[in-house]
Amino acid sequence: MSTKPLPLTPELHAYLVAHGSAPDEIVRELAEETLASLPEQADMQVAPEQAAFLTFLTRLLGVRQAVEVGTFTGLSALAIARGLADGGQLTCFDISEEYTSVARRYWTRAGVQDRIDLRIGPAADRLRELPSERYLDLAFIDADKVGYPAYWDELVPRMRPGAVIAVDNTLRGGRVIAPQNADDRAIAAFNDEIMSDVRVDVIMLPIADGVTLARVR
Repeated sequence: MSTKPLPLTPELHAYLVAHGSAPDEIVRELAEETLASLPEQADMQVAPEQAAFLTFLTRLLGVRQAVEVGTFTGLSALAIARGLADGGQLTCFDISEEYTSVARRYWTRAGVQDRIDLRIGPAADRLRELPSERYLDLAFIDADKVGYPAYWDELVPRMRPGAVIAVDNTLRGGRVIAPQNADDRAIAAFNDEIMSDVRVDVIMLPIADGVTLARVR
């Protein structure tokens, strides 16, 4: 048991964001447009500290080849693309032309559009288009929760040794302890499943709604 649980109040969260890599103008405007135009879906967007973390992680790993499953309006992809090594490429999978049309505009504004290959369609099928060898440095999963096991199964064999898979929403607002719906149950089961996957080392971080990092052996 931890002796130092930390309740993250709104004030403390604002301090945390301000004392990390604070959002720049493009990130702020993307978040604001997403909230204004898609208020009921806006919580699908990664938190500002997650975006900063993804850029930091991408740079730390020296990522050249990355994959994202679930792009929405593009903030997480923007964050990863900004952290790619020279000549790096991010392949994104999403099913919505509407949401990703917003993403494309902001990627262009940020000057990272040439680093991103967006593929529209069911990710479980389209992931199979990727080369089968172990070449990926980073993957980020943040799509439909019941689909996580299928995405995991396609990605792990394609990750090079030492590569990292980051998985979002693995705490489900705390409901993984007592699941209340199908998505909660799917994530709780997924969390248990990957803990026993001998191909990876796993750690869960209390960033936003929970981010699990898996280092591929």
